[in-house]
Amino acid sequence: MRTFLLRRLAAVPLTLAGVSILVFLATDVLPGDVGRTVLGREASAEAVALYNRRLGLDDPVWLRYGRWLGHFLTGDWGTSYTLREPVAALVRDRLVASLTLALFAFVLLVPVALGAGLVAGARHDTWLDRVISATGLALGATPEFVTGVVLLVVFSVRLRWFPVSAQAGPGDGPLAVLGHLFLPALSLVLLCTGYVARHVRASTIAVVDGGYVRAARLRGMPPARVLSRHVLRNATVPATSALGVQLQFLLGGLVVVELLFNYPGLGALLLQSAVDRDVPTLQAAAMVLGLAYLTVTLLADIAYRLLDPRVRLAVTA
Repeated sequence: MRTFLLRRLAAVPLTLAGVSILVFLATDVLPGDVGRTVLGREASAEAVALYNRRLGLDDPVWLRYGRWLGHFLTGDWGTSYTLREPVAALVRDRLVASLTLALFAFVLLVPVALGAGLVAGARHDTWLDRVISATGLALGATPEFVTGVVLLVVFSVRLRWFPVSAQAGPGDGPLAVLGHLFLPALSLVLLCTGYVARHVRASTIAVVDGGYVRAARLRGMPPARVLSRHVLRNATVPATSALGVQLQFLLGGLVVVELLFNYPGLGALLLQSAVDRDVPTLQAAAMVLGLAYLTVTLLADIAYRLLDPRVRLAVTA
């Protein structure tokens, strides 16, 4: 495990360097003119050119990249062109909001997806297995904006059980905040459940057909105890990687949900800064999101190796 951690940590700087180059080049080729966007259509061409020159936008691309990367590494992320706020504080607040929504959705996803996959695998080739599998495939093929709109219309507009907006008020308590976040989190859970449940189902079928499970049944062990003692852990270990992939998606795929439910997260900030050509905000938000991806991937790999001793033995062999 120590060797694995050292190798992965050594690869992080190289990966972040590649991400920084991609982020900078992608934002550099965005259409539009920063000076014109900030100063407005009524500004003169001379004023726009002077503004761009003050920002260093006329310098060579390699010089602008080096200057931006140095500022980013030292924590000087600049000021938002459009919001006139420090980018570091803006990205930090939006990241906390997105992490809150993503983790809440993940907490809901884990028992739902694991439970559905375990039931489908334990009852494979039955009507219950077919219903769970078909439902998971249908929900996974439905975009989150479709399920989000349906949830809003049914539970917010018609039944009035949940608020329309995911943004809680300043004086709301924890339960009220969770109530605001429930529908956007549920739309993400419905999208991700099928993917994780399929992995759990496949591993459950493999475990159920194993010799030690059959031996436990022959000894007269109750089915519920067989499932909890022998099947549950061995079947859910392979799903760790699938859960890690879905957590990455929850972090990066929040744009539509945040816009639909009027939630001030990092995804909405990314889209708005791209539309406004707010380059400092867009670059910082994209880099922070890339770092979050790397962190989640590393944590998922560590959890997988801790839960499955066969992987540790294979690594040390």
